[in-house]
Amino acid sequence: MSDPADLQHIPDLLLQEIAIQDALPVHPAFQVFTDALKQRFGDALDAVILYGSCLRTSDLTEGIADFYVLISDYRLAYSSPLLAHLNNWLPPNVFYLEVPGSTSVMRAKYAVISTADFERGARQWFHPYIWARFAQPARLLHARDEQIRKRVHAAQANAVLKFVSSTLPMLESGPCDMETIWATGLMLTYAAELRAEREARARHLVQLDPEIYSKLTVAAVPALSPMLNLQIDGLYHIGSVSPLEKLKVRIHWRLRRWQGRVLSILRLSKATMTFRDCLDYAAWKIERHTGIKVEITPMLRRHPVLWGYKVMWQLLRRGVLR
Repeated sequence: MSDPADLQHIPDLLLQEIAIQDALPVHPAFQVFTDALKQRFGDALDAVILYGSCLRTSDLTEGIADFYVLISDYRLAYSSPLLAHLNNWLPPNVFYLEVPGSTSVMRAKYAVISTADFERGARQWFHPYIWARFAQPARLLHARDEQIRKRVHAAQANAVLKFVSSTLPMLESGPCDMETIWATGLMLTYAAELRAEREARARHLVQLDPEIYSKLTVAAVPALSPMLNLQIDGLYHIGSVSPLEKLKVRIHWRLRRWQGRVLSILRLSKATMTFRDCLDYAAWKIERHTGIKVEITPMLRRHPVLWGYKVMWQLLRRGVLR
């Protein structure tokens, strides 16, 4: 359960904005996925959250929908002790799901994590794997009860605060617009994972939902002052930090990059036991975002960890990752 002390520093307006955002309508086809996940996890299921590109486009013919499945207990969620252990050791576990659509098969990948780990990831994790994703727009498609709903809203609000507060020291003090804050944060978090999205992609994501990002930023200001304040002209003022603090933050982001590379390899290795065709999916996503085609040889298909190292080396050599 969330620590009450954490809820005290979350502005009420931020929780309200998260709740409004989470309740916005989605394409009816997403209900089919939700029903399948309810059936899959039964009494262990706490919540189902939709996020990612399909949330923005509702394209379920070419795209792959992204879900987070929050569960109460790993042992209750799986019949396999190994899967429960892996999920507890390095959350989340990622799985592939197909459901019948009106004209074709619809596809999704879903990440399984306990509600408690989700809360810790949004509030405390050093690496941005959770808080970078859920500072961004999402939809809460299912919650077991009102208590779980409030815990999810609080976790998302903490993710926003963690995301913005971790980004601000990387910017110059003085006037700054909302788009620059969020685009900079997205680029920092992309670099902290084995992801190769470019700055134009980060700005494009913010420009797709400027009203939502603006409302979240305004709502977060009371918890981030004096580091962030809203000016009369609609811009934000970023407070100054000492050279020592700025150096500390830069070191943190550098460490997140190296940590992210290790975690990406570990998660890819784990996904080979849970996510069918995970290598093909990863190769498709890399080519989609960078234009770089990564070959998957039969040997590398048998040894996905080697494939992960090969991909990272190719992207580093070409300057896509730094």
